Amino acid sequence: MVTQRSLSMLYGCATSPPPRFPKHIHSFISLARLSFPVLNNFSAVKALRVRVLATAASRNRAEADTFLAEEHVSWASLGVSDGIARALINLGLHRPSWVQAACIPTILAGADVVVAAETGSGKTHGYLVPLIDRLCRNMDMSKCAVDDQKWHKNHHISLVLCPNVMLCEQVARMANSLIDDNGMPFLTAAAICGRQGLSIKEPDIIVSTPVALLNFLYAIDPEKRRRVDHLRRVKYVVFDEADLLLCGSFQNQVIRLINMLRFDEKQLSRLKNPDPVAQEYDSFPLKSSETEVEEIFADLDEEDEDSDITSAIEDSKLKSEMRIKQDWRRVRKLYDRSKQYIFVAATLPLNGKQTAGGILKRMFPDASWVSGSYLHCHNPRLEQKWVEVTNDTEVDALINAVNSGLNTKVGSSSGIIRTMVFANTVEAAEAVAKILMGANIKCLRYHSSISLEERTENLVYFQLKGGVFVCTDAAARGLDIQKVSHVIQAEFATSAVDFLHRVGRTARAGEDGLVTSLFTKSNRDLVAAVRHADELNLSLEKAFSRKRSFRNKLKKRGINRLDGASFIPQEILM
Repeated sequence: MVTQRSLSMLYGCATSPPPRFPKHIHSFISLARLSFPVLNNFSAVKALRVRVLATAASRNRAEADTFLAEEHVSWASLGVSDGIARALINLGLHRPSWVQAACIPTILAGADVVVAAETGSGKTHGYLVPLIDRLCRNMDMSKCAVDDQKWHKNHHISLVLCPNVMLCEQVARMANSLIDDNGMPFLTAAAICGRQGLSIKEPDIIVSTPVALLNFLYAIDPEKRRRVDHLRRVKYVVFDEADLLLCGSFQNQVIRLINMLRFDEKQLSRLKNPDPVAQEYDSFPLKSSETEVEEIFADLDEEDEDSDITSAIEDSKLKSEMRIKQDWRRVRKLYDRSKQYIFVAATLPLNGKQTAGGILKRMFPDASWVSGSYLHCHNPRLEQKWVEVTNDTEVDALINAVNSGLNTKVGSSSGIIRTMVFANTVEAAEAVAKILMGANIKCLRYHSSISLEERTENLVYFQLKGGVFVCTDAAARGLDIQKVSHVIQAEFATSAVDFLHRVGRTARAGEDGLVTSLFTKSNRDLVAAVRHADELNLSLEKAFSRKRSFRNKLKKRGINRLDGASFIPQEILM
């Protein structure tokens, strides 16, 4: 009987009663295991020496325009060159956003910068525009080089690190889309993804994942001489989605790259400034292999403990090599900087030493901070609907939410409706897709079990034609999909961070958006925290958890309630 009702519902028979599923079914994963039919188918700001907290906007939240800067603020007024300003206007970017107006002058001034601003606030152009401007100015200065060897030595490179291939390719496309009056890109940007190397011989901007970059540096040549030369020419380093890169599985790789880049800065500083303190360490060999570099640099905790030690060695000739190595660590911060570091994120927890914000405060204490008005907060252009469901009502609620989104007037000015439906796991996403297709709702899928080629095709189709896009959190970060009118959480996010990234797919760049969140009793604590913060315009950061899952945070407090856990897969609760 259950199967018959399920089949009737999936074929869209209006006369069938609402489907009821067995009590033991607790998630969309369980629903997927039923036999459902599948239908195939510059110079204005000087470099800051103290940490500054810059607020991108201090406007009243009730004001209409929360995206663009004030009318008198232009690209030229921020210090951007006339040619690049014209290129931005030709792209339809006539005025900078609030976040761009706050971060561009600081980046042009050469300071290390942390840009923490809500999704859809213009962060990518916020760092690409000043970096392209600075690289172009350097190229103009290096034109006086008389031969290729000198040009190669003076050729500065910008490095952008991203957590996934799709974001790498997107950043490279955005950089190459800035073209001059002759229709040619100001600079060349290339992505290093997977095992492939550089597609362009001498790119000005390299965009890569941490693993792909390490593999590339290791493969340049066995003796590592060209690797040192390559790192020497990197002058600007960007960490896009910095909170993800600095924590979790990326952390060791990213810290390793930062240490390699800083080590190059120290070597260059010693070559330019052979002061007495540095000369005391000439007997200590500077090792170049990656393993030896890691030996020279202490871990984060040791670096934090040694940060207050400023005294030099009294008599290095009487010290052993081991003592010299130890004291080199203590004075290693006394060097001239030759690289600029920029960290960009839409969520950046600050509480705790091991959070991304805590790591940045320790590693880059002098960085300038630019914060968006709605960082970790509710976007006033975003309408939210909350629907509590049970095992019996979750499928109907999902189908109704999708249909209502397809009929909404939000974002329909272009005639294209885009709806994103999020699930927590690959299996759940597949189950949601089967349910929607069984209800005669065509949809595209996007998750890690789908090949990169198919993911790219589905994403391009969704961007061009719209429709329903069923995905996991793989699509929640970084991807710039224009005019998404509706976001549906078929399964409620397992953390406040994931929630912010999901809802940030809509109401971007000054547009309006709608979010429908389906939740069960097991989600009530996180839902209550989110709704309370939204109602009072408070930050959601207190709901953030170091271990990513809000459920794990609740378990520590003994608030583990499993009843009604229909939308949270069992493996998450274990």
